[in-house]
Amino acid sequence: MARTGPKKPGLRVLVWLAVIIAALTAVLAGGTAAGKASWSPKLALDLEGGTQMILAPKVEGGSDINEEQLNQAVAIIRQRVDGSGVAEAEISTQSGRNVVVSLPGTPSTETRDLIQASADMNFRPVLLNGAGAAVPEESRTPEDQLPKPTAEPANSSDTNWITPEIYREFEALDCDNASAEKAERSDPAKPLVTCEPATDTNPAIKYILGPVEVKGSNIVTSSFQLQQGAQGAVTNEWAVNIQFNDEGTAKFKEVTERLNQFYVAAGGESGSDPKAQFAIVLDDQVISAPRSLAVITDGRPQITGGFTEQTAKALSDQLRFGALPISFDIQSEQQISATLGGEQLRMGLLAGIIGLLLVVVYSLFQYRALGFVTIASLVVAGILTYLAIAILGWTENYRLSLAGVAGIIVAIGQTADSFIVYFERIRDELREGRGLVSAVENGWKRAKRTVLASKAVNLLAALVLYFVAVGNVRGFAFTLGLTAIADLIVVFMFTHPTLQLLARTRFFGEGHRFSGLDPKRLGAVPLYRGAGRIRTPEDRPANVRAKNAGAAAEAERRMTIAERRLAEKQEQLAGSSKNAAKENK
Repeated sequence: MARTGPKKPGLRVLVWLAVIIAALTAVLAGGTAAGKASWSPKLALDLEGGTQMILAPKVEGGSDINEEQLNQAVAIIRQRVDGSGVAEAEISTQSGRNVVVSLPGTPSTETRDLIQASADMNFRPVLLNGAGAAVPEESRTPEDQLPKPTAEPANSSDTNWITPEIYREFEALDCDNASAEKAERSDPAKPLVTCEPATDTNPAIKYILGPVEVKGSNIVTSSFQLQQGAQGAVTNEWAVNIQFNDEGTAKFKEVTERLNQFYVAAGGESGSDPKAQFAIVLDDQVISAPRSLAVITDGRPQITGGFTEQTAKALSDQLRFGALPISFDIQSEQQISATLGGEQLRMGLLAGIIGLLLVVVYSLFQYRALGFVTIASLVVAGILTYLAIAILGWTENYRLSLAGVAGIIVAIGQTADSFIVYFERIRDELREGRGLVSAVENGWKRAKRTVLASKAVNLLAALVLYFVAVGNVRGFAFTLGLTAIADLIVVFMFTHPTLQLLARTRFFGEGHRFSGLDPKRLGAVPLYRGAGRIRTPEDRPANVRAKNAGAAAEAERRMTIAERRLAEKQEQLAGSSKNAAKENK
């Protein structure tokens, strides 16, 4: 009967691995061609140098900053500049008063503004809006026609908050040529005249806002995504999602009930009553003023309307990291050189090369030609890791520090250990008298459980380090976990398929003495004696049995706990069967 299996098992898996590597290379090449990525990994502060900023805190009301506030400020600034923990930024306190922020390279204007931005975020209802330019003096409203309060304001949306003084300030405000930030914060219990700066797509707008109704500290989190239509289909419009805590949910429900009345009274989509808007204010400046289209009862509003992916992400970041109770001034800013520099990097790479050479020498000495499979596997693992680090540097701002280099060096030994476990399982099968093709398949079934258990421990250790540590330790944990994943990919998609192919070659299949799989060198004797006769272990020569005793003991020592218990159970069952047979006689 014809064979139904593949002629070259493992070849298809190797092709898929080549496709993965080619796809990663193409992604990085595309990013490099677009000027957004680089073939070289981004380096961290200790290897490249960067910018150091000393931030002086400003507490609202002029009170002294306490340690709890400062620690909270450090934690939130760290989230702002290094939310993923892999950009290798260093944030610390100085003299219990200032915050020192050290960033690799030269930070962008957006990053600098985000660090310095005050967390005085709140939500205010809109009372009036208009074009951003100042009204010419000759066209301003006469004194006798200025709006005057007729009663005490009933709520934050009441236009009785607009006094003649407030209205004159509104007309005189020029948002197209906004002045520097005010020295003092606005009173949250009073109305505010402010601007929404111009963007690439929208002109500047000025507002009169009512008192604060929801604080930014009531925001639990925010995110951005493509908006879903009425039927659940994803559209091409970006939206920003907000989640409030219990206090914010209750207050936001109350506010949207009121604002939605203005929206409905104005005719819904066809109307434009400014009092249906709810302004999001950061540092006394409007960053968005969406209309309330419905009553939000679950504390999960969604902001839509003309966002691009970049603007949606920017607003989401401002909302998520805008709850800092302290504002900061950049007291000083200077360029700093690499704290470790190229010499330490060269020494680290030298240590890695020495370790790699030792692994190569050991593999060739112990496994002969089979050692070249180890070398090729390490090369493939290195290529995957390098491509991943370069792509993550582009997409996630990952920066490689000396601690990250150490994680990669440690991974060399862990990766080689996976191959050794597999090879030794194959050699154990050969010692039992199996052919190489059968030994590869049976050895793989036993070895992959050990490899998976080992990599699971490595990944668990990396995850624990990543989530409980900060700074360079997180960089070490990240590379440790990344290389563990690369190791699994290589073992399953390169090492095992390669051995499946090699087992069918003459050099390895016939057990050449330089192949590393020579049955005679391993002390194996074929169990088949011909014409229906099977050689038992007792039939082997005395010298071979003595030689194999140590190998058998070593194989038993390497058995997993589950395998050892299974063997003991089988021995007990065999003993019971023999006793039963004797009793029957």
